[in-house]
Amino acid sequence: MATTRPLPLIGLPACVREFNGWPLHACAEKYLAAVAAGAQGMPIVIPALGDRHDVETLVGRLDGLVLTGSPSNVEPHHYAGPNSILGTRHDPHRDATTLPLIREAIRAGLPLLAICRGIQELNVALGGTLHQRVQELPGKLDHRMLQGEPREMQYAPRHAVRLTRGGYLAKLTGKTKLMVNSLHAQAIDRPAPRLVVEAVSSDGIIEAVRVKDAASFALGVQWHPEWQVLENPVSRAIFRKFGDAARSRAAARAEGRLGIAA
Repeated sequence: MATTRPLPLIGLPACVREFNGWPLHACAEKYLAAVAAGAQGMPIVIPALGDRHDVETLVGRLDGLVLTGSPSNVEPHHYAGPNSILGTRHDPHRDATTLPLIREAIRAGLPLLAICRGIQELNVALGGTLHQRVQELPGKLDHRMLQGEPREMQYAPRHAVRLTRGGYLAKLTGKTKLMVNSLHAQAIDRPAPRLVVEAVSSDGIIEAVRVKDAASFALGVQWHPEWQVLENPVSRAIFRKFGDAARSRAAARAEGRLGIAA
């Protein structure tokens, strides 16, 4: 009788927020639901415990990693940037967790999907820099979330992105241009040397990258494909491909081809 394979384990690093005076490690449901429905994986929230994690062991037990968006920004000392403007939200516990986790995930060939803050973390982890306030740059659009609007409006398509001709994302989606949502203030400034640009917005902001020498799926997007993932063909394609890579890794581990216990 055929044995059903268990769902691949997909880790999602948490953000740290305060609740009743206590730190709370949280991940928005929309990301968990997108992993379950779009990638057909089992989402596992990773607490943001920084160097209390053994990242090599953690990566060895996962089949994929999703870096989510967040209201917080990567602290600029991680990329030698200027000090943040007073009032900017940061999450040093998440930074301390995700940056080494990203480097180990790529080293180990763990499939990785980075979304919004996640693409910024991916870039910083590999040696790139960030714009802190895109809306203040000459000639740039205001990419921030629309305030006071219904969620459906906040996550609705806002601007066009042009996909790199012959690039991974263009081949995956069969598209040359996309309309995407936009809910961010930070963005990639100087891409890390290991990243290849896969999409650029109409005002020149880098909107998607891949790790050029990654052993598995390793893609970052600045927009939010997790939103209503099954209703958008491009979002479905991204999460499906990521899920396929995670299932391949899970099968390899189960068969002992990774040198890691199942």
